[in-house]
Amino acid sequence: MILVQLGLAGLNVLSKLTMASGMSPYVLITYRNLLGAVFLAPFAFFFERATMNQVFYFVGLKYSRPTVASALNNTLPAVTFALAAALKMEPVAALAGKAKVGGTALCVVGSMLMTFYRGPLVRTLASPIHWPYVQRTMAAEAAAHAGGHTAALGAALVIASNVAWAVWFIVQKKMSNSYASPYTTTVLMASMASVQCGAIAVAAEHRLSAWALGFDIRLIGSLYAGVVASGIVIAVMSWCIQVRGPVFVSMFSPMMLIIVAVVGWGILGEKIRVGSMIGAVFIVVGLYTVLWGKGRDIVATETAEDDEEKKIGGGEPSNGAVVDGSAVSRPCPAADSHEATGKP
Repeated sequence: MILVQLGLAGLNVLSKLTMASGMSPYVLITYRNLLGAVFLAPFAFFFERATMNQVFYFVGLKYSRPTVASALNNTLPAVTFALAAALKMEPVAALAGKAKVGGTALCVVGSMLMTFYRGPLVRTLASPIHWPYVQRTMAAEAAAHAGGHTAALGAALVIASNVAWAVWFIVQKKMSNSYASPYTTTVLMASMASVQCGAIAVAAEHRLSAWALGFDIRLIGSLYAGVVASGIVIAVMSWCIQVRGPVFVSMFSPMMLIIVAVVGWGILGEKIRVGSMIGAVFIVVGLYTVLWGKGRDIVATETAEDDEEKKIGGGEPSNGAVVDGSAVSRPCPAADSHEATGKP
């Protein structure tokens, strides 16, 4: 999972640099899904004979900073829980449910702080890395988006990306019950997404030069987003979920925030502000509060199932089969696994 977070951190930094060089986010999304589908297709074939969220995310990343985007990504479990609770798919009366509600509120507060409160700059050491190409590219990109509204727009689009992913998780919960083939569904999703995003990119970018790929950062960024982010990362996370479970995978999400902050400071020269730090703390605390509540749900569900098996076998039920006087329904493993993966 540490390698997974390194891969996702590289996606944030490298995609930001790729778009800063002039590549359209719509074109990058199209190449990402196309290359991801090509990379995963052999795995789907041998082992088993994942759009709108990506559009929001990459456009939001273009107008925001990698550290802010990484921090806001940690609101995804809370957003998913909020939508599921509104649809009465998650219990909120028990202690675990109240913890998830409180964690969601903390994530919302942190998101608002990162979006609307910048604060003074945090004094940090100068980066020892001096890459002239990156410095020129980021300086030109900063001059092109010098307006203060772009940061708020970027953060809002990243949050919209999380909402779109949360809706997809809920829909995926029903589909995975009858078709549990993660490699095949990911290839199908990436293939259809490449067509959809290609149509959007053609409408948004009329210049043929926007699609040009040379031996430069555009090619590297497209290959990385497709092969690593949409290919290797999804496969490794799926394996980790099967071995250790979704809650274990979710616990590593804040690690990407730290990695992106360090790499963004070292390579992109990104400045850290007080508002971003305070908001990130709220989001991380809220994330682990939601995960704690989810873990309690899983433990209570497993206890209830053990009691049911003992009753059928004539044994004695164990304590803790009932939480706050109400029966606990088993959450769908497929939905939890997708919730833990983040953005493929």
